[in-house]
This record gives sequence, structure tokens and C-alpha cells, in this order.
Amino acid sequence: MRVGLFIPCYIDQFYPQVGIATLTLLERLGIEVEYPTDQTCCGQPMANSGSFKDAEKAAKNHLEIFRKYDTVVCPSGSCVCFVREQYGRLVDQEGADALRQNTYELCEFLTDIVKVDSMEVSFPYKVGLHNSCHATRGLRLSKSSELIGKPYSKVRDLLSMVKDLQLVELEKEDECCGFGGTFSVNEEAVSCKMGIDRIRDHEKAGAEVITSVDMFCLMQMEGLIRRQQKPMRVHHIAEILAGTAQ
Repeated sequence: MRVGLFIPCYIDQFYPQVGIATLTLLERLGIEVEYPTDQTCCGQPMANSGSFKDAEKAAKNHLEIFRKYDTVVCPSGSCVCFVREQYGRLVDQEGADALRQNTYELCEFLTDIVKVDSMEVSFPYKVGLHNSCHATRGLRLSKSSELIGKPYSKVRDLLSMVKDLQLVELEKEDECCGFGGTFSVNEEAVSCKMGIDRIRDHEKAGAEVITSVDMFCLMQMEGLIRRQQKPMRVHHIAEILAGTAQ
């Protein structure tokens, strides 16, 4: 299997440790990974802002770079969801459908394709899991609370394999953190209130660390945690599974 590693632009610029952790984890599992250095943004911020022509250019560039890989893996539910749901509209070129079908969020790749059943790593902290909107309702990595059915969570299954990690139970397990891309810019006050509410839920549950598959959400909450000077940390799940979280 030839895997292309898709690292979102904001992770590349602000949270490179998440990209490094993703690569470390995949290589540890014996997966051959290539990181194309000419990759750029997938186009989501432009599309969210209504700049569809710019988004189309970014999408075409993304397709050209990643079309040669059997599988594309990305540590972001949000970006993967955008590729799957929007590239059919933005890119009318050969290979677009294959790219949409073969692009995976890291956790679903580990559970559905690699079928990981153990993790030789320890993380001795109380952890709160933030189920992001795109990962939950877009990629169906877990059952959303508004649906009737048997509970499941691919992310929780992976965290349960980490030694000494105690997963705390939240009152609202899949409520939005308020980031929402450009929403946090256009509706700053509402966005902050939603983020504070999510942090309070984790805090009440006794979480020392908040994790998620989306660094977008963790970035939102990390900023609020720092401003409120709360003794909590955020770590992308890739850092925990790779054993690089400090």
C-alpha cells in the first residue's frame, strides 16, 4: 500500500508536532508513507468563505499531487470531510472520485484499513474526548447523540488501547466547540461562549487533557484555556497514540 500523507496547512504552520506524530505512528505500524512537500491547502477555508474559484484552484492542485497514491491519510476529520463531500462539485477531472474514496482520516484508517488491535504506548492521564462535528456527523467516526442506535466510536476504541489512560465521561459528548472555521471570525462572541461551555464540561468531568481528531477544535479550546489560565492541556490523538504527547 502506497500512502500519501496529507498534512493540513494549519497543522504544518502551527502544530507540526501533530504531523510528525502521525508519520511516527504510521511508520511504527509498518506502513510505507510518502509526504509530498509541494502540497498546500485543500481549499476548505476559501469554500467556507464563499470564494469557490479559489477553492477550485486549491482542490485541483491537491488532486494533482495526491492522485498517484493508493491511499491518502490525514490527521483531520474536517479536511477529509471536505475532500469527500466537496471535491465532487469543485473538481471535474479524472481521478477526483478515486481520491475522494481513498482519502481517510487517521483514526478510521487505523480501525477500518489497518485494523489495529493494540497500542504499545502509555498515557497516564484523565482524558476528555472531543468528538468534532465533521468527524462525528460527516465521517461517522462515532454515533451522534441525536440518532437512535447502538453507540460506537472508532476514536474511543483506539484510546481504550492506550495503557493507563482514563477516559472521562462528558455530559454532552458531541456538542460543537464553536470554532466552525470562519464562524469563529464572524461570530466571535458566540464562538467563545460555545468553546467555554465545552471546556467547562471537560473540567467538570475531571479531564487533565482534551483530545480530538481535529486540531481545529483543539486550537479553539486551547486559546480559551490559556486565557482563562486553566490547568488543562490539549493533544491531538495522533500525539497520544504515537507516544509523543508531553
